[in-house]
Amino acid sequence: MSTVQEIEAAITRLPPEEFARVRDWMLEQDNQLWDKQIAADSAAGRHDHLVKEIEEDIVAGRTKPLDEIIHDT
Repeated sequence: MSTVQEIEAAITRLPPEEFARVRDWMLEQDNQLWDKQIAADSAAGRHDHLVKEIEEDIVAGRTKPLDEIIHDT
């Protein structure tokens, strides 16, 4: 198994198109880990306070339809 330093050194020697492939792959891996973390946090109820706050804002009329927000920009 390679060490992080060996992997980093190998990446610096890649031609630009291969570097781009590795970069894109790493970004996709990072996105998948992020998605899993968000799903785990949500399942554990860590986002419940946000949902409650959003629901309260909707009931209180402190929100706008998304299409209004998009057209305002």
